[in-house]
Amino acid sequence: MGIVKAVCISKEKGTQKQDQKTAEFLEDWGIKGDAHAGKWHRQVSLLSYEKIEEFRKKGAEVAFGAFGENIVVEGYDFKNLPIGSRFQCNEVLLEMTQIGKECHHGCEIFQKMGDCIMPREGVFCIVLHGGIISAGDSFTLVEEE
Repeated sequence: MGIVKAVCISKEKGTQKQDQKTAEFLEDWGIKGDAHAGKWHRQVSLLSYEKIEEFRKKGAEVAFGAFGENIVVEGYDFKNLPIGSRFQCNEVLLEMTQIGKECHHGCEIFQKMGDCIMPREGVFCIVLHGGIISAGDSFTLVEEE
């Protein structure tokens, strides 16, 4: 089981997300008010808290949301889970659709550090069932029956 450490959104694409502590997730859309929400396969992005902490130890001063991630979760190494993995958090049900993404090397973090973890560590999901997620909530990998 994992624990949600942050829930982040951005009003505009191309900007860092800000930790809202709580957000409403809309079925087949994403997070209410987030610029990346929509009817596509990357409605919500997840990033491991442990991977952010490793990056911080290299001297990076990055806040939650700096990589463009929507949810920071402690307890999972997302990139090692298969596409199709499902996660339950309260009434919200997410399904993983993509691992990693192409990085535009113009991102602030890459400019400062010469590296960015989102392209290899971040994963993307669609929202199968909506609801509210807040920092501190339990985040569970749903086992296939």
